[in-house]
This record gives sequence, C-alpha cells and structure tokens, in this order.
Amino acid sequence: MAAQAASTIRELQRRYLFPSVITYYEESLPIESARGCHAFDFDGNRYLDFFGGILTISVGHSHPRVSAAVRRQIEKLVHVSTLYPNEPQVRLAEKIAAKTPAGAGLTQSFFTNSGSEADETAVALARMATGSGAVIGLRHGYSGRTVLARQLTAQAPWRGLDDEMPGVKQAHAPYCYRCAFRLAYPACELACARDLEELIQTTTTGRVACFLAETILGVGGFVVPPREYFEVAVPIVREHGGLFVCDEVQAGWGRTGDRWFGIEHFGVKPDILTMAKGTANGFPIGVTVTRPEIASKWKGLTISTFGGNPVSCAAALATIEVIEEESLVRNAAVVGAHLEDGLRGLAEKYPIIGDVRGMGLMRALELVTDRKTKEPARKAILRIFEETRRRGLLIGKGGLYGNVIRLSPPLTVGKAEVDEAVRILDESFAAARA
Repeated sequence: MAAQAASTIRELQRRYLFPSVITYYEESLPIESARGCHAFDFDGNRYLDFFGGILTISVGHSHPRVSAAVRRQIEKLVHVSTLYPNEPQVRLAEKIAAKTPAGAGLTQSFFTNSGSEADETAVALARMATGSGAVIGLRHGYSGRTVLARQLTAQAPWRGLDDEMPGVKQAHAPYCYRCAFRLAYPACELACARDLEELIQTTTTGRVACFLAETILGVGGFVVPPREYFEVAVPIVREHGGLFVCDEVQAGWGRTGDRWFGIEHFGVKPDILTMAKGTANGFPIGVTVTRPEIASKWKGLTISTFGGNPVSCAAALATIEVIEEESLVRNAAVVGAHLEDGLRGLAEKYPIIGDVRGMGLMRALELVTDRKTKEPARKAILRIFEETRRRGLLIGKGGLYGNVIRLSPPLTVGKAEVDEAVRILDESFAAARA
C-alpha cells in the first residue's frame, strides 16, 4: 500500500501540476512525514535531511513547541488580513525590531507570504523613497519567482522568457572561485565591488534606487563574498543616492552562525532587510523591515491579504524563541565548523570537489571535472544525488551550472548527524567514481 501511495502521488503530480515544477532524482521522492532532522517516505525509509526544505526548517521538522503554538492560534484566530491588527503580527514585528542588526534602526515591518514578495516590497519602497527607478542586483543572484524578482535573478534557467525590464542592472558577483575579472583575492582589491561605480556611471542616470544583494548567494551556490565586499560596495551605491537592501531570505535567523543575520559578519548596516524561509520553520511568511523614515515614504494604499497571518506569525514567534532558548545561533557556528572540517576532508580525497565554501550551517561543494579548468561536473552531480538518496541523505543543488551541492540542515543538527552525512557523502562520491 505504501508503494502504491507514492506511485499515486507521482502520477497526480504529473497529471495536475505544472510540468515546470522541478523535483529531485530520476524518480521523484514523495515525503510522508518528518521529525527533527529526519524525513520519511511512504515505504518507511528514513532520510537525514540536510537541505531543510530549502533552508526553511530552522528548528527541525514538526518541532513540538512550534506545533503547539500553531494549534493554540488555530483555535483562536486563523485569518483577518492586514485590515485588522492581530496580536501575533505586532508581537512578531516587535521581536524582529529587537533582533535586526544593532544600530541599523530597522524597526518597522511589512509582512507578506514569501521571499519573492519581501524583495518586491523592498524594491518598490526604495524606488518611492529615492525617486529613482534604477535597481542593481548581482549576477548569480536569485530573488524569487515574481516578475520583478525574476528580473533581479541573474541566472538564465530561472528567468524563463522574461525580457529585460527597464531599470534593472546586474553587477558582477563576489564569486571568488569563478572571478569574472580572472583575479585572485585579496590581490584583486575587490574589483567586483569597485566595478559598481562604472556600472552606475555607464548604465544609469547616475542615480539609483537600491542595491539588492543576498548576504550569501543561495541558489547561486552558497557563494560567500570576501569580508570587505559590502564595505566597498555599499558606500558606492549610497554615494549615488541608493539604499542597501540586504536579502537575508536564506542566510537569516542564525543560519550563518554566531549572528542572527548574515550581514552582521560583514560590518555594514542595511537600509532595508528582507527575510522569509526559516523565519517560521516552514509556515509561509515574508518580511520587509526598515527604518521609520523610509517606511513612511510608501506612496499610495497597500494591503496584504495573507501577510501577517496570525498562524504564520505565531509559528515565527515560537521558532525565534526556540532558537534563543536552545542557543541555536551558536550551535550553527560550532556544528557548522565541524561540517566544514568533514567536507574539506572529502575535498582532499576526491578531485571532483573543486571548492568548499559557506558559513555556519550553510555549506557547499562545487563539483568540477578538472580543478584547473573548473569545468562544471553537471552529470556527476546527478549520480551523486542518486547515491545519497539510496543511502538515506537528502541534499540540495544550486549554482548557475547546476554543479553545486548545497547542505543546510536544521539548526538543531548535532555533530553525530554531521558525521553520518559526511560518511554517506564519502560513500556516494566513491560509488559515483567507480
């Protein structure tokens, strides 16, 4: 019966969902349930989840405290829209204001349902606040699936048939492993960041609305900028009238370790900050938070039918409390370092691993056919995915060329589970090489 249930789900997906909805593996894997760091299929097979619903499961699947908060809220109030204040929404906004980077003054939030909407809200607000239409994103960046978000996404496979939208520009990414300038850090003197000046001077009126950048390029393959990158890039944008919109959709809420938000590792304070994914441990939510003087620049009326939903906000409050009380921001740093050690050990063993990078519990392996040419290993990664699935490990994929393994387990993960994941990866690389 279990196998039949999985087969039925696959058939219903094929028949009734858009074929563009991608799934992993040669034969897709329907998930029946999940708990903690593990997911289970309809045959009862257990999988160690090291992708966390695309960095969305912060405190483990079905955390009892989050589930209890959701049940209590469902019994009281499920929905009213932003036309009526509700307590979970305002309490969450208060909590977010207390957690945003110190000294940035980010105290007023607008709630939506996803990171795509959060980024769209941020760009619209920046345009109203500055009176400029020019928006700068990053090559290899990903901002979501709405129209403007796809324009800001600088990866051809995710853009579809969209033509270029006026006013949207893409700067060179701080992707040291594949430097567009063919330079090496730190001798490069942050050429990718300094090139923003010429980009603005040659492709805009000289005035810009904002620079929207992920702290760590998520779908781009967990690309981590040099520590000084934002210290060079952001002042250039501000000199031309622009705001810095920091996209923490994937890197936020302790994911990078020792800080609540990834940008806090880089010494720059954002003007607008966006978040989603891990905020509510799997419940749909998006947040755009900024300073009051910027928030007040919104022109015209606005609502969000499902934004600030009391159930999602209750889940987010409980999620943040668990992160606080279980010291998961610190755990991400400690266990993340242990994961990095394991991955670097694999890189010493397997030449197909060209680069190991990441922060905290946001780690990546970039696979190449040759370390000198850095030719992406597109086919090999598919084999490794099948091998890890067979051995009970769920991993993610990313990068413009689809050759990056992304690892982002729940923040509750321990060293023993990391050791198990590294062992499975080791066996899978060996099997794929055979």
